[in-house]
Amino acid sequence: MSQHTVTEADLHAYVDGFLSEARQREVVLYLAERPEEQARVQAYRAQNEELRALFRPVLDEPVPPRLKSGLRSWSERYGRYAAALVIALAGGAGGWVLHGATQTNPTLAQFNGGVAPLKVSTLARQAAVAHSVYSPDARRPVEVSAEQEDQLVAWLSKRTGSPMRPPKLGKLGYELIGGRLLPGESGPVAQFMYQDGLGQRLTLYVSTDQAQNKDTGFRFAQEGAVNVFYWIDGKFGYALSAGIDKGELANIAHAVYEQLDKVQ
Repeated sequence: MSQHTVTEADLHAYVDGFLSEARQREVVLYLAERPEEQARVQAYRAQNEELRALFRPVLDEPVPPRLKSGLRSWSERYGRYAAALVIALAGGAGGWVLHGATQTNPTLAQFNGGVAPLKVSTLARQAAVAHSVYSPDARRPVEVSAEQEDQLVAWLSKRTGSPMRPPKLGKLGYELIGGRLLPGESGPVAQFMYQDGLGQRLTLYVSTDQAQNKDTGFRFAQEGAVNVFYWIDGKFGYALSAGIDKGELANIAHAVYEQLDKVQ
């Protein structure tokens, strides 16, 4: 195979260490010429590490004797479902994995007197991971492009069961390039993506399962190079993510909030 025919499957196999030495060298050369693909591979690796960290205590435990006799038949019958579950967790930006991973995250807690509400901190973490996974993608960063905005709005509104309308950020230098549907903690969430004239991207992550969260204040979180401003408004949770200056992102977050508040 040529390095120019590297597929998505090759990238996942490269991250998981399943490629032959020859194919691995080709992928390395391919990535060396494509910084955006390198960023995506790094995001995949980060997700894998989160999965390993969460399940490592369980994986290190010995198999109970009473289960050993039935292990072979169980693996044959249900192994494919277990594999599908792991793929869903990774592909869905770690929705369940991140459910507990941020309970004691000091970065997320610092804007709440040292104690971060689980729902809100999870929202910020999921939004940051989703941004890291999709914003570097040069080929398909969104599922539906801005040229089909009406269809995008109708589709996301139907799937989430709530009206979805992407804010207009043209005056701030960012234009909508499209959006996609993602799995959340207890249902689908929407992600809208914007881009400025220099190619810098930011994403708005919209959850509709925040009805029990009464904390409506603006909060800030940082996950690696990604800054996130997030807030709760009724059942909606909003998280604006980008690799830009905190002050600039705050201004955009306030503009988004004002537009959404007028719509409601």
